[in-house]
Amino acid sequence: VTNLSLAGMDGLGYRDFPMQNVITLVANRNRTALTEDHLTAARAAVQRAGAAPSMETKTLASGWAAEFIADGATQLALIAALEGAPGLDGIDRAVQAPEGRRKRVLVSDMDSTMIQNETLDTLATALGFGDAVMAITARSMAGELDFIESLRARVALLKGYQATESMAVVMDQILHTNGAERAVKTMVANGALCALVSGGFTFTTEVVHAQLGFQEHAANTLEIGDDGCFTGNLTGKIVGRATKLEILDDMCIRQAVPRSGAAAIGDGANDLDMLTAAGLGIGFFPKPIVREQTRVHIEHTDMTALLFYQGYSEDEFAI
Repeated sequence: VTNLSLAGMDGLGYRDFPMQNVITLVANRNRTALTEDHLTAARAAVQRAGAAPSMETKTLASGWAAEFIADGATQLALIAALEGAPGLDGIDRAVQAPEGRRKRVLVSDMDSTMIQNETLDTLATALGFGDAVMAITARSMAGELDFIESLRARVALLKGYQATESMAVVMDQILHTNGAERAVKTMVANGALCALVSGGFTFTTEVVHAQLGFQEHAANTLEIGDDGCFTGNLTGKIVGRATKLEILDDMCIRQAVPRSGAAAIGDGANDLDMLTAAGLGIGFFPKPIVREQTRVHIEHTDMTALLFYQGYSEDEFAI
């Protein structure tokens, strides 16, 4: 820790007091375009929360994303009012203070976030015991099992299987999340330091992070024996829930910003420490435990919403 005190990194997005807020709406325009009716429905919900919505709309991308200001209600009240509001089905939304929305740090989960796969599940399926591993993964991501213990248990099942061919099968099946490359490369182009941090494995992150434009990556390393087979063990420090927060804090120090200047995104329980610490913590198609403990979600659209929530407009995208 340097002279930049971590005591000040309090995740300003998680305080709750009356303030001016920006309401951002994002549609999945492949299904339903964002219309004036959606904005009217959001303003009505904001009024029910006791706030005064501005009638001025900022369009971030036509038919895709827009935002307006609301005065005089807490973030919690606005979030509650927008949740399930009539006329907003299928629309992602965020409620944030207008200051400091563009983040200088991004820490992202990989599996089921920046890629559509769960790599350990895919690996186990290729080896013939996917169901057993997927059941453990599901319980771990739901917060029902200790992540590190469950990871070790799943990795132990790999013992004796040939490594190189198995890992190649996984890499052939990797699918990037829609909008992921656009989101990361746009943030990097605007001065952000971005890291892909996964409870998965380095054989995946070292490829995916470069493809998507991240500058850094961290994950777990599978031990491979002299015979070319998995030993069933991991080498080095385990990347889990606590490590993700440690990396976020380190990146904030290097960028000379508090935690409020960081964004974090993920879907599972092992992401919660970084999600609740970051100024913009986003649950991406979140597991129930993550949805309950985060204020901002992406549940209907794609990773481009990470940019819209920061106020980027379509003409600012890097790709």
